[in-house]
This record gives sequence, C-alpha cells and structure tokens, in this order.
Amino acid sequence: MASRSCANFLHLVSGDLLDIPQTPRALPRVMTVPGIISDIDSCSSNDGDSDVTSSGCRERKIIVANMLPLHAKRDVETSKWRFSWDEDALLLHLKDGFSPETEVVYVGSLKVDIDANEQEEVAQKLLEDFNCVPTYLPTDLQKKFYLGFCKQHLWPLFHYMLPMCPDHGDRFDRILWQAYVSANKIFADKVMEVINPDDDYVWIHDYHLMVLPTFLRKHFHRVKLGFFLHSPFPSSEIYRTLPVRDEILRGLLNCDLIGFHTFDYARHFLSCCSRMLGLDYESKRGHIGLDYFGRTVFIKILPVGVHMGRLESVLNLASTAAKVKEIQKQFEGKKLILGIDDMDIFKGISLKLLAMEQLLQQHPCLQGKIVLVQIVNPARGFGKDVQEAKKETYMTAKKINDVYGSPKYQPVVLIDRPVPRYEKSAYYALAECCIVNAVRDGMNLVPYKYIVCRQGAPSMDEALGVKPESPRTSMLVVSEFIGCSPSLSGAIRVNPWDIDAVAEALNTAITMPESEKQLRHEKHYRYVSTHDVAYWARSFAMDLDRACQDHFSKRCWGIGFGLGFRVVSLSPSFRRLSTDHIVSAYKRTNRRAIFLDYDGTVVPEASIIKSPSPEVISVIKTLCDDPKNTVFIVSGRGRTSLSEWLAPCEKLGIAAEHGYLIRWSKDSEWETSPVGVDLEWKNIVEPIMRLYTEATDGSSIEPKESALVWHHQDADPDFGSCQAKELLDHLESVLANEPAVVNRGQHIVEVKPQGVSKGLVAEKVLSRMVNGGEPPDFVMCVGDDKSDEDMFQSILTSVSNPSLPVAPEIFACTVGRKPSKAKYYLDDTADVLKLLKGLANATIAKPRGLPHIQVSFESNA
Repeated sequence: MASRSCANFLHLVSGDLLDIPQTPRALPRVMTVPGIISDIDSCSSNDGDSDVTSSGCRERKIIVANMLPLHAKRDVETSKWRFSWDEDALLLHLKDGFSPETEVVYVGSLKVDIDANEQEEVAQKLLEDFNCVPTYLPTDLQKKFYLGFCKQHLWPLFHYMLPMCPDHGDRFDRILWQAYVSANKIFADKVMEVINPDDDYVWIHDYHLMVLPTFLRKHFHRVKLGFFLHSPFPSSEIYRTLPVRDEILRGLLNCDLIGFHTFDYARHFLSCCSRMLGLDYESKRGHIGLDYFGRTVFIKILPVGVHMGRLESVLNLASTAAKVKEIQKQFEGKKLILGIDDMDIFKGISLKLLAMEQLLQQHPCLQGKIVLVQIVNPARGFGKDVQEAKKETYMTAKKINDVYGSPKYQPVVLIDRPVPRYEKSAYYALAECCIVNAVRDGMNLVPYKYIVCRQGAPSMDEALGVKPESPRTSMLVVSEFIGCSPSLSGAIRVNPWDIDAVAEALNTAITMPESEKQLRHEKHYRYVSTHDVAYWARSFAMDLDRACQDHFSKRCWGIGFGLGFRVVSLSPSFRRLSTDHIVSAYKRTNRRAIFLDYDGTVVPEASIIKSPSPEVISVIKTLCDDPKNTVFIVSGRGRTSLSEWLAPCEKLGIAAEHGYLIRWSKDSEWETSPVGVDLEWKNIVEPIMRLYTEATDGSSIEPKESALVWHHQDADPDFGSCQAKELLDHLESVLANEPAVVNRGQHIVEVKPQGVSKGLVAEKVLSRMVNGGEPPDFVMCVGDDKSDEDMFQSILTSVSNPSLPVAPEIFACTVGRKPSKAKYYLDDTADVLKLLKGLANATIAKPRGLPHIQVSFESNA
C-alpha cells in the first residue's frame, strides 16, 4: 500500500496545498553553441531519457544548498540590494578543489527576504555577478520547511533525540513534511532552469534537500548527481521511527554518490537501506557500492577540511596581532582553555562547565592558574530547548565563578556576542588546550582551526615574540561523538557525559610535557594541512565522475510514483519480452525446449502457499502435452515436494536440487548426477551449520539429499548477514579439499556437490535432444535468481554448437528488471503466467478435453 506521503504527492507539489508561486522562467539558459544562449526546455523533454545536445563549453558544477554563500545588505542611499561573497562559507571554499576552468553555479536561498517585485531583478544580478541562482521560498513555506521540518524533526532525530513527549521535541507533523517536499521541488525547478543534464555535475549539500535528487532524477534519468550529508546519520533504531523514512532513503538513493564524514554515519545509512529496503552493499575495489535497480550508488567516506589560506590570512592581520597582545595582557600568568560552540543542546556546553568545576575541585592548585574561555556563537534555532540550554549555561558559569573566583580572577569567561574571525583566531593562537565536548555533532571544524592557528604565521609570531623556527604545540580534548574525532588520533578522546573523565582529560592536557604536546601537534597539523577543503572537494568530484562513467552505456527508464520514483538502468540490449513476439516464434518452430524455474518464476517468492495454482498446472500441462515441446521445471527444491505439486503434468521433466536429481517424465525413474556421488562432506558441514544456527536467532538448516542450506531470512538483518559471511569463510576453509562448493544467495548459505548446477541441466537436456536427432529450433528459459544465470549462460553456449543444423531462436528471460545474462525480462510471476498462457493458446487451437484459455496479447516490446 502506498504511503500517504506518496499518495498525496502529486497534489502536494502542484501548489494547491501551499501558496507557492510559479517558478519564473526568465533566467538565461545553457550555452550549447559558443555565443548562443539556448533555452534548455527546447532541447529536452520530461520523458527523462532525452538526448540533449552536449554543451561545447567548459565543465560545470552546480552546487545546491539551503543557503547561498552570500551576504546581502540593502543600500541606505539607493535602497538597492548589495551582495558580497561570504568569505567563511564552505560552499565558496570548495571551489579550490576544482580546476580553474570549471564553472561553478550556486543554487540556494538568500538569508534575507526579497520583495516579490524585486525578485526578478535580484535574480538577474546574482546570476550575472556571482553565478548564483536564488530560490525564493514564500515566507510561510520557508518557516514550515526550515524552522519546522528541518529543525524540529530532522535535526533532532539525526542527533539521536526522539520526541518521546511534547516537552522533549515535536511530534511528526505531516503539514511540515509537505512543506519540506514543496521546498525541495522549488529547488529542483531552479536547478532545471540552468542545468545541461548530459554534461553538468550536481552536488547537493545536507539534510535540507534529501528528496531533491528524486525530482532531478525523474526529469533527467542520467543526471550526474552527488550528495553530501554534513550532519550525523543516526542508527537504524532511531531513523526507523521517522514516518517518511522510505521516501528520504529513496531520495538519497537517486544519487550516484552519497558522502558522509565518518564510517559510522555511512554504516548507519547502509544498515537502514538493508533493514528497510532490503538492499545489500559490497565493496568494489575499495569503494562501497549499493546495487539499486541496476544502478550502483557509491558511498564516500571523507571528513571535510578547513581552508588553510583563509585561516593563515586572518592570522597575518594587524587586528589579530593587536588582539593577541590584548588577550595576553588580560590573562597574564594563566593558562587558557578554549571552547567555541553554537548555543544548542547538542554542543555540551553545560557538561564542559561541570567538568571545569570538577577540575578546580579535584586540583585546588590550579585555582587562579587556569581560565576556560567559552565563546558562544549565536543559536541557529529559536526553540524552547535553546533558551533552556542558555539559561543552564549562565547559571553554571555563575556558580563556578562564585565558588572558585575572586575579584581579580574568573575561572569561566563567557563571551556571548558575535565574535569576529580575527578575535577567534587570537584566542585559538593563545589557548594551551581546546575542548570540543559535543554530545553529538556531524563534523565540527573547531579543532582543525585551532591546530592551524597554533602553527602560527609571520605576523602572529612577531606579536607573540616567537621565533619562526620555534617548535609548536597544541592539545585537544574532543568528544568521541563528533565527526572529526576519528581523524585526530593525537587528541584525548572523551565521553562528554562522564564529567570525571573530562575533568581528568583537561588536567592531562595542561600538564602534559611540552615534547609530547609538540609531537601531537605535528601529527595533527600534517593531517589538517594535507586534508583541507580543497582536497575534500577534489576527492568527492573525482569519485562522482567515476560513479557516472557508465551512464550512457545503459538504457534507463523510470518506475514508481511520487517519492518512490527510481530509475532502472540496464544493458542496451535488455528489453521486455513481448508475448506477441515469442508466440510468433513459437508458432513457426517445430522442436522446442522450455526451462522454467519454480520459486519466483511460476510461483511468487513471497507467497505463503508454495504449491502451484490450478491455473499454472493447467498451462504447464498444455505445454507438456504438445509433442513438439520438451518442458522442464528446474528448481533448488527437493524432489518430494516438486513431484507431489506437479503430479498432474505427467510429461513434465523435473530437475530437483539444482539438477542433482533429474526425472524426464512422471513415468521415468529419477537419475542422480554422477558428479555428486561423494557426499561425505555433509558430515563436516552439518555440525558447523548447527553451531551457527544455535548462535543466530531466527536461522535454520534445510537438509536436502545433495545439499545443506542455512537460512537466515528471519534473523536480524545485520547479524544474519554478518553470520552468513562468517559461515561462508568457515565452510570454504574446511571444505578446501572436498568435492563441494559453498554459495551465498539471498538470505542463504548453501553447500552442494561440485559440478551440480542448473546450467548442466540445460546442457544435458539440449544434448539429448541433439543426439536423438531432434535438435531444438526454439529454446526458452525463464528464471529469477542467481542460480538461473547458469542456465542463461548454458543455453547461449550450447546453441552455438556447430553440430546444430540451424541456430535456434533463444529467449533467455529473467523475472524482474535487474542486471542479468538474459536478453529479456518480465516484471513478475503474473507476467510469466500471461506469457505461458499465450504459448499454451498457440499450442493447439483448442485442445481436445481442455477449455480454451482466454488471454489478451499485449505488445510490450
């Protein structure tokens, strides 16, 4: 059943629900011919598979984020808007990672409201002067989108805060979700105004725009699309509480590359994909990839860096040097511990202050000698939780200063005002230790900035009276719950909730020998200086280019509705098997071989009732009764159940247990494959599987005559998958010298004799037909899983045998649109039955004693 959010999707983005103005279409378009600006709408269509003429201009990257990297201010005299670059913006800095020839276009919102009558003029100016495309969201929509869904739902959830009760977070509000989708649609419209979909790369940033990829992929199936999440991604236990969890996951999976700061965040995302969408991932030559309907969605793990040039230039400012001297004089004779944080509940400011209190209490000798300077950046939200955090911070600081302070000494100095960059740099340069105590944070670049500032610069060295060749030191105390923690191996990592441990870490940091501080600093500076923002952007761009390399070597088409939309990407020769097409070939041939898989092909995989329906039995029996046909069911199931279920089809051949057992008809005896005579290895395998079954709740063993199968579909997805990998390795090692092979399939690990496969069944049947003087001129094989790929490969190889007088017509068909060796596909078991009905009707105009099966043929080529 479609979710409500999907069901209402078309109505939602139509603009009826919210008052969203139509996106203006007056912006200049892509230059496709030098000197000529063309309207992209004239050379592309909404079918998503159009071949837009490639641009002859330089490479272009479209950076999409909630906010543009711009400052805006209205001129008092002219009343005109004036804009300038935000020199501290990450989006601006990442340009350094691209080649100088790359054109960068920014799409995002402005930090100010622009009157409707000025919007067109401002948009034109921003495009011409800054290559920026503004997204104008109506005020009401902006509040519901950003302050509503983003800040009240996504931000707390991604930081592990659940709305357990009304006093602790807001419950899910579908109106806010609809605003989020509508805002993403407006961003998509703006991107589509300027994109050349065949050539441009689109890089989307952060949690505000997680369904934007779906809109873009729906219009341009081959768009080169990357996404980077700058916040944490929560564990599946937290994420799965979100009512629109599937829509957001599918939105991200419409990208080609998804980036995360740490492996933990990526692991949580992959776990969600596995548990909620049934998708498994694998490592491909060092790169993690998810197969999503024929497309490989790659996962990138790389923390963002700082802009070295920007930090060093601020250090060399005269104002910075002057501020350094002022701070030195103010805190003369004292060691500075520095904290710089936004005012919100996740930054752990109050926990930091409690650790400072504990430090002064446990080490009285430090009283009067250390000062914690806590700079508080303005809050990004304005909720009740922010006010409570601010109140607690001030109360704790006052308490510490009252108990441990004096008229000339304050152990805690709170700076709660906008602090300019040069002043922060001065504090960084002078601090003996920097502490970042967040209880949860996506990345946090404060430690990186501290390290660079402690390295110094010529003007800073002069102000401090330090020789350029003097050794540099720095000490970091960082929370283990922030994104930069794994990359700072020389930092003292702490659990911010453990006040005693944090206090002791601070004491260790300020009392550590200078030589060790120097070694830690050198290690950190080497990493930070080589993994800067340019390195991060360049690495992401290179991986995105690699992820999109095969875009134009496959056929693409879209499936699904609303936010469930996705693109199927498959081989150009892969197409739907038309009933008319195969029936035509069937009628003009006289010796036919038909191979059918069982589960997932003639019987639905998810069906509780595994026996075939009367309709399936009737159709198969009709095909078997035609003397021109040799029909085989080839299955992994045992012979007992197959014999019982298919008993009415007396002339049907059955290959059980992947071909270990073969019966040519109901009246013939079962033949055992000669390659599987030695089954002594089962005595080795069964005890091992039993151990894993006991250790893995929800798993089971299925014994077969020729094989043993370990099932884990009812186990925990992550644990079951982990145990399956371990069992696979274990069995491969103990069976290295045994005549058995270990295979891993969908929720199973199977051990079977060497040389037994469905492919050998097809070879044996075709060979017998040829040797009997009745070589086939029609071969059809239908299956749905990996074991059937052996059959597809086998019939393609066998029919190329020179002993065949005429090459037969081959119809290798997989069930489901997915990568396969087969040339054709059918969507599901219902399609398979429809096709078999068509063949049955063509077998005999009206067989004696069998009612004519009505079926309407469809041309689906």
